[in-house]
Amino acid sequence: MKQYLDLLQHILDNGIKKEDRTGTGTSSVFGYQMRFDLSEGFPLVTTKKTHLKAIISELLWFIEGSTDERRLAEIHFDDKRENLIDKKTVWTANANKQGKDLGYINTDTIKELGPVYGSQWRSWEGANGKKVDQLADVINQIKTNPDSRRIILNAWNAAEIENMALPPCHTFFQFYVANNKLSCQLYQRSADVFLGVPFNIASYALLTMMIAQVCKLEVGDFVHTFGDVHIYSNHMEQVKLQLTRTPYEKPTMKINKDIENINDFKMSDFELVNYKCHEAIKGEMAV
Repeated sequence: MKQYLDLLQHILDNGIKKEDRTGTGTSSVFGYQMRFDLSEGFPLVTTKKTHLKAIISELLWFIEGSTDERRLAEIHFDDKRENLIDKKTVWTANANKQGKDLGYINTDTIKELGPVYGSQWRSWEGANGKKVDQLADVINQIKTNPDSRRIILNAWNAAEIENMALPPCHTFFQFYVANNKLSCQLYQRSADVFLGVPFNIASYALLTMMIAQVCKLEVGDFVHTFGDVHIYSNHMEQVKLQLTRTPYEKPTMKINKDIENINDFKMSDFELVNYKCHEAIKGEMAV
């Protein structure tokens, strides 16, 4: 994962001080790109421990089409809602601060997120209220018209941004098929490099692998393109510590080969093999 460390160093060397909506402040650059050959291993950061279960549960939540933060908790903790009042997910802080009240248990602390990723992926609302399942359409195009230049999923629904607890950061991704391999390029408008980007890399690499499997293709590259890519001011010491560490070899992600439909994956279908990493580095998320 030298690519990730190179990005951290690039921002330290070239970043511009900017203010942001959270009031935390960042060091930011505009425009950057990384490329990962997925046939060489699973691109999970090794210079700090990364919480893979949180990454997988969030991805399954997106694929399910849910926008309910408590449903994410159910997937992550594999438990019933009534047992999860005090359990937090990566979306809990945004749900609490910017979400809308729902009429079920614990509404004082957990709120609906609005039409965020899952809604846009699986039920984009277009003209006359027509719902579009973008993920199903992408998979169908890969299977039936793999040379298309329109194999695209867009989460930036301008008409619904004001109703979202958090407008999508990873906004737009495109698939490309060549030599029986599936590649994916993500455009991320805004990226918290210390906390968020390791999640984003792993999530979209895994999504590419899952779609490749259901489309009976091999894996190609994951290309990660950024707009405003930044380090928050309260993560500077953590980043400098991380840069002192030498990366380990990439692990291998094994996926249950029996799964042939994107909707059928569950947590137990994934096994990470040979993941060696440095100890965790804690950092507070800006919301």
